[in-house]
Amino acid sequence: LPISEAAAAIRAITGGAPLRPGLIKLDLPLLVESGNAVGMTVGVPDPLPGAARVVALHVIAEGNPLPNVLSVHFGPRAGRPVITTRIRLATSQTVHAIAACADGTFWTDSVELLVTLAACIDEL
Repeated sequence: LPISEAAAAIRAITGGAPLRPGLIKLDLPLLVESGNAVGMTVGVPDPLPGAARVVALHVIAEGNPLPNVLSVHFGPRAGRPVITTRIRLATSQTVHAIAACADGTFWTDSVELLVTLAACIDEL
């Protein structure tokens, strides 16, 4: 079976390490009228100490032509790892957030949302 682009993107981030639920929170609306600019907040509520600290946040949108919609890296003095931005979504889909920690663990959260007017689609 061919591997989807979103699954390949997740594998490239994690190197095949398991994704654990929890720690990270992805905040997206469940229903959006337009996929052109969807407000999103992703982050970890509290900074983690030492080897457990978050070094990167990633957001993968399964239904987008280019599934990697966000990758942000944090240095050791960054503080609370939280990002608020807007993303484009091609269609109704599941969006995944991944927190990569310095100790090699990966945490995930996901939101399945409905887009009534798609973005990122080429006219035929």
